[in-house]
Amino acid sequence: MLIVLLGVFGLAGFHILAPMTAVILVILTLMTLSYREVVMVYTRAGGSYVVCRENFGYKTAQIAAVALLIDYIVTVAVQVAAAVAAITSLITSLANYRIEIAIVVIVLLAYGNLRGIREAGQAFAIPTYFFFGAATIVIITGVIREIMGDLPRYAIDRAGQIPVHDKGYGIFSGLAIFYLLKAFANGGSSLTGLEAISNGVSAFKNPSGVNARKTLSIMSAILGSLVLGISYLAFETHATPYTGGSPTVISEVARAAFGQSWYGNTGYVIVQITTALILITGANTPFTGFPFLASFIAEDSFLPRQRTRRGHRLAFSNGIIVLTVAALALIIVVGTTVNKLVPFYAIGVFTGFTMAGFGMAKYHHRMREPGWRRKLAINFAGGFVSMIIVIIFAVVKFTEGAWLVVLLFPVGWLVLMRLNRQYRAEARALNVVTKLTTRPAASGGVAAVDAVIGHHYPRHVVLVFVDRLDLAVIRALRYAGSLRPTDVRAVHLSLDSQAAHLLQAEWIARGLGDRVPLELVECPDRRLLRTASKIALRTVIAEQAEVTVLLPRRSFKRVSQRLLHDRTADKIAYAVSRLPHVAATIVPFDTTLSQAFEDRLTSSRDKAASERALLADPAESPVNAPVSAPLAESVLEYQVSEDGTTPIGAVRWKQQVTIEGRIKVLQVGTTAGKSLEAQVFDDTGGIRLLFFGRTQIPGIEPGAIVRATGRIGEYKGHLALANPRYELLEERV
Repeated sequence: MLIVLLGVFGLAGFHILAPMTAVILVILTLMTLSYREVVMVYTRAGGSYVVCRENFGYKTAQIAAVALLIDYIVTVAVQVAAAVAAITSLITSLANYRIEIAIVVIVLLAYGNLRGIREAGQAFAIPTYFFFGAATIVIITGVIREIMGDLPRYAIDRAGQIPVHDKGYGIFSGLAIFYLLKAFANGGSSLTGLEAISNGVSAFKNPSGVNARKTLSIMSAILGSLVLGISYLAFETHATPYTGGSPTVISEVARAAFGQSWYGNTGYVIVQITTALILITGANTPFTGFPFLASFIAEDSFLPRQRTRRGHRLAFSNGIIVLTVAALALIIVVGTTVNKLVPFYAIGVFTGFTMAGFGMAKYHHRMREPGWRRKLAINFAGGFVSMIIVIIFAVVKFTEGAWLVVLLFPVGWLVLMRLNRQYRAEARALNVVTKLTTRPAASGGVAAVDAVIGHHYPRHVVLVFVDRLDLAVIRALRYAGSLRPTDVRAVHLSLDSQAAHLLQAEWIARGLGDRVPLELVECPDRRLLRTASKIALRTVIAEQAEVTVLLPRRSFKRVSQRLLHDRTADKIAYAVSRLPHVAATIVPFDTTLSQAFEDRLTSSRDKAASERALLADPAESPVNAPVSAPLAESVLEYQVSEDGTTPIGAVRWKQQVTIEGRIKVLQVGTTAGKSLEAQVFDDTGGIRLLFFGRTQIPGIEPGAIVRATGRIGEYKGHLALANPRYELLEERV
């Protein structure tokens, strides 16, 4: 506020600061009352997005979605920029490295959240308590010194300060009103943050709504007292903002209140450190809120489904990465001056306020619960005032960056709607149940299925596309045999006749021709995709068969290695999979494994015999190599533990055992159409639990820890326990 007021009205700006602060506090009170209703009704995380979705529908809710997504991104940038300003106010020599410091802070926050940092209440509350305590001491000390008459007052012509001019505008002139609104818009940004509690109500202890409402009231009271106290001391000390953003007004107020003594300097340092800490803590909040909000929107099919996936540390890694990149881009383009970031910040926040206020007003009008008229008036007033503030921001800050936010809103909304249309179209195309009910078949369900997915051929032909003979091809051939096909053929698209003849000679020399025939197909125009599609389609038509195309793909660890190879297998897979009765499968082979087995293959007296053994015996393949002797012996040496359980890796056929482990895989209908199969693993191995006659058992689910007792049997080549006695265990800490 002071940046505008002092630059336009001169010293009179300090006197205008008081009534403007009063207006902002009134709006703070109104927003607090409005959000007290939000947190009581909508106790699930999501805030204004959920309020708007439940009361206005999905399309209108995307306005709130865009607003909140922008808000979270800019929150990171603004909080970090303000924290950097606090740091450079304390250590002025770092002022030339503000952007670099901000980038480092954002990257560290992103790294910590990707590693699984959580907002532990007590740990993250410490900076808040410290800051509130330090700021309160500053205000009390400053007020006492002002009463005693020894509070210093700054000169207004110091180097680096914004110029303080008096341009002689009448307070009621059009231009003066414009600048007053501009100053109000700057000050209104101090209300941002109220929505944070509504976005995370579900994190509160039960009753979550009541506790969230109490916290919201306390937070608003603290915010109001700090804004009032700092504004009063800024008026009394003539604390003037600097063009570079530091020293900050809070820094100047703290320096004036504490003085230059050793304890005053100590207090000043503490204030700056706690200010930086609480701002960095605030910058960490979006790293939880943004991914959760993005996951909600993605669940509603308005964002890519990848936003719903958690990483291996249970964080929404995709959302964290997107937030980090966007915040870094904003800092690099706009800089670390908080005043320049405010237009991006407040428009999104107050749009969320608007949607929440109007959404709650509609809720009260629809539900008509006791006292609904009073609540409706509060929420409608909150929404209306917020809408007016959004308009003020858009007008007075338009040339300072608000134009970009105004442009992003319709663009972002259209993008979300376009994604949703795409998902709905895909859902309609894949909804077999709907098609079966809308296209009934006279002969029953089987015919209805045939009408949807087409006729199924009894023959199954597997085509393995081969460009050269190596372990990747051997693995693909082994996998082809495991599919139990009617016929397996290797196909080579001949681009070079000499290379084709060499492959044919090596194929025969290795003895592979006795098991899998090799077809050499001419491809004179070098159009691999077209030729591969013709081969697959010709096989379907000529042999009346379902066709599976296997494409070996070598994967490489280093980027430099990957750059040396193209993605032809992926292109062929995409082309042939579009044909009827044709499925394409990429068979990856990690080239880093080949070195581990190179000695084993080269030490063989007959390399061709080795490769034939690999093809014939899955146990000899590198992928399914037997456990090494030392490891096998260590497993055998395991004894029954004190609690009576046996390591899964040590169990043997027909042995009566009690095992304990975690369910990793659950399969329904494995035998006779009605059974439940749970694959249980511990540190030594895995085993299958078979429950016949049931398809669902409470508690038997992926991730559960189970202890089972029974006699070891065999099922499809695997050790298994049939209908064992079992008990579910709690997670051990």
